[in-house]
Amino acid sequence: MKPVLFAAVLFFATLADASGLFTHGPGITDNIPSSDSILYLTLDACDSRPNGYDAKLINFLRKERIPATLFLNLHWIKANSKITLDLAGDTLFKIENHGARHRPASITGKLAYDIKGAKSKKELINDILPNQEKILELTKRKSTWFRSGTAHYEAEAVNEILALGIKIAGFAINADYGAMATASTIEKSIAKAHPGDIILAHMNRPESQTFAGLSKALLKMKAQGYKFEKLPD
Repeated sequence: MKPVLFAAVLFFATLADASGLFTHGPGITDNIPSSDSILYLTLDACDSRPNGYDAKLINFLRKERIPATLFLNLHWIKANSKITLDLAGDTLFKIENHGARHRPASITGKLAYDIKGAKSKKELINDILPNQEKILELTKRKSTWFRSGTAHYEAEAVNEILALGIKIAGFAINADYGAMATASTIEKSIAKAHPGDIILAHMNRPESQTFAGLSKALLKMKAQGYKFEKLPD
């Protein structure tokens, strides 16, 4: 990632924290403790590029038999229903909920990256349940994990989500910074992973350097003895 982009990401994250939103905190799972050297790769498909699909990345994971949990936005699913069905039919992957609208989990309209969150509990629920229903319709499986757009949360929104019986997937490693990072930055980020860490990257921007960086990094981690698993139910 170019320094200016990296600085922008940190700048907006700082503003979001100051406004009452956070990316890490109580109720958000960033790491799943394990005595084994296990990592959890998660890939987001956002509605900012609903027609984007990083086929090279998915094909690489299939070739190397690396499992991943895929957080798909409702707009992305509707634009890529056949691809979603194909991914859901592959036991290597697990389909989870990235919201009906790509916005922070809020109940007071707080901003993250200049994106306004829901302004009420009802709006928040309407950002979650329609995609739950779509995932169940297409995959015949109930989604048990949620990640908000921008991965930012308000404390009360976290409580509302957990009350639905849905777990919140955070991240210990932000691998590609919204698919803006360079391949080198992605490699360095993943090299810092510890057992049980959840890794966040993206699968809807094939023009990015995510595939180039992830493919090298994941092979290095495998060579070091790390195993990859899908998020548990």
